[in-house]
Amino acid sequence: MGAFRCLVDDVDKAVAFYTTKLGFTLAERWGKAFAMVSRGDVTLWLSGPDSSAARPMPDGRKPGPGGWNRVVLEVTDLESKVGAMKRDGVTFRNEIVSGPGGKQILAEDGCGNVVELFEPA
Repeated sequence: MGAFRCLVDDVDKAVAFYTTKLGFTLAERWGKAFAMVSRGDVTLWLSGPDSSAARPMPDGRKPGPGGWNRVVLEVTDLESKVGAMKRDGVTFRNEIVSGPGGKQILAEDGCGNVVELFEPA
């Protein structure tokens, strides 16, 4: 089994986003430092500032949320999903774009990470 680790600045906020907006379920919770959420075959490790994953590197760099790497979740009826999420206050980095494989949009999880919602053609 594989998993994706997402560094987050607030584990409670991240758990709420992934469970209420994207259909994940809470699999494990270890205090305020860490939670695991899952949806189908996808497991996300949500690592907060107090987790071991957030400790500084030997050269002083500190891991943190953000960037452009992302988890991609397939959805049906992308427009309806995006509309509901916008009404709930979710921030998006762009509008829906279409390409040869389908349509996609980039949502922010509230902690600085990006989730791509993708509807295949």
